Amino acid sequence: MLSKLKQKLQSLLYTEAKVAHKIGLTPNIISVFGVSFSTFSAITYVISSNNSWLLFIAASLLLASGFCDVLDGILARTYNQESVFGSFFDSVLDRYSDAVIFVGIILGGLCNIFWGLFAIVGSLLVSYTRAKGESLGVKMASIGLMERAERLIILIVSSIIAFFWLPALNIAIASLAILTNFTVMERGFYIYRALKKKNK
Repeated sequence: MLSKLKQKLQSLLYTEAKVAHKIGLTPNIISVFGVSFSTFSAITYVISSNNSWLLFIAASLLLASGFCDVLDGILARTYNQESVFGSFFDSVLDRYSDAVIFVGIILGGLCNIFWGLFAIVGSLLVSYTRAKGESLGVKMASIGLMERAERLIILIVSSIIAFFWLPALNIAIASLAILTNFTVMERGFYIYRALKKKNK
């Protein structure tokens, strides 16, 4: 849903991409930074139950991870460093990032474990349905309510709100659990209709 906004954001980050290129960073290295920030964010969520100030740090690390997720793509396209393996590598690391954040929130006791696990499944399947749809020749860009950018924004904003009102994260995770799985069904129906139309 926020894919178009992401494209506009990418156009604003060419200076950062130029700096990254000058110091020798590659898209794959940026992708590794991204999953590292997510891992540190998850660890911060785990230990934040006794110190709500840490939720701000967790949110900041998650924001840094999202920044890397945008920057690696800009770097690859701007300096002709795109590759099939790079795309695969980035996607795999993104899935690890998604999962580790939810695990950190669950282990930190910041959400109901059922909703947390349901949100992990939904988030991973949102990405899988896009990949599977595209492998079948169906264009999936901007299809679905809860893409990765939306999920990150919800987690970042709810983490900041949770500093003042801790249940905010649990509500956010429950909402993500429902909305991500709704998105899976939404994409499933879209793929079904697209394939049916193509086979006529």
